[in-house]
Amino acid sequence: MSPTPPLTALRDLDTQLASAGYAVLDAASLQALTGVDAQDEARWQPLWDDLPPDAHLRDGGRYRYRRHGCFVVEGGRAEPVPHRAHWQPVEYNALHGGIERWFEPLPGSLQADPAWHRLLAGLAGTADVLRAGEGASPHRWFVEAHPFRIDCTGGIGRPTPEGAHRDGVDLVVVVLVARTGIKGGETRVFDARGPQGLRFTLAEPWSALLLDDERVIHESTPIQPDGEPDAPAHRDTLVLTFRRGGFQGP
Repeated sequence: MSPTPPLTALRDLDTQLASAGYAVLDAASLQALTGVDAQDEARWQPLWDDLPPDAHLRDGGRYRYRRHGCFVVEGGRAEPVPHRAHWQPVEYNALHGGIERWFEPLPGSLQADPAWHRLLAGLAGTADVLRAGEGASPHRWFVEAHPFRIDCTGGIGRPTPEGAHRDGVDLVVVVLVARTGIKGGETRVFDARGPQGLRFTLAEPWSALLLDDERVIHESTPIQPDGEPDAPAHRDTLVLTFRRGGFQGP
């Protein structure tokens, strides 16, 4: 049985993230941090039922669905930027690095949603504190948003087919949106400089894992169906990355 997440009180978020390189917020804490409420989350939920297949999976799988959008956050204000490719160097993603991956964009209604902007701006404030003293603050944050569905109906789905990794950014935020009819999907976080690590399973909808990407590496284990054959079996997440200096590109 996977341990429950080691929750961080919101008042301790900045200290925990600075000292350990990770923090886990329950849904209420994420809402308090960002000014997003349950009605906002319910309004966004149908997005995960309308994600197109990921056409770039190099392991031959057909289990991942996703969209992609980019934003710039500065001074508490989030602005969408023209749709662009997602790119990572091979040093951070040995499976999919070094190629431009074009995914379908986020819906325009989401990109214009004030609550969505509050979500990004609130998390950018945490990134500002994390990188306080490293250049001008508040920083200008280049944000990439990835809604994912890993579907394992009739098989196995891999949330992180590239294995344990870093993303080449400053702050990674993994929001667990839903677990439906599955087992597995254990989160593992390791110190990038040594063997220390921990494991747990995010289960509460809209709870979140925050990671200092310079300090830790992370992965999620495969998922399998845990119900009747052909019953819905998937794990929905929202991954947000915050990077200084610009978006990653070739």
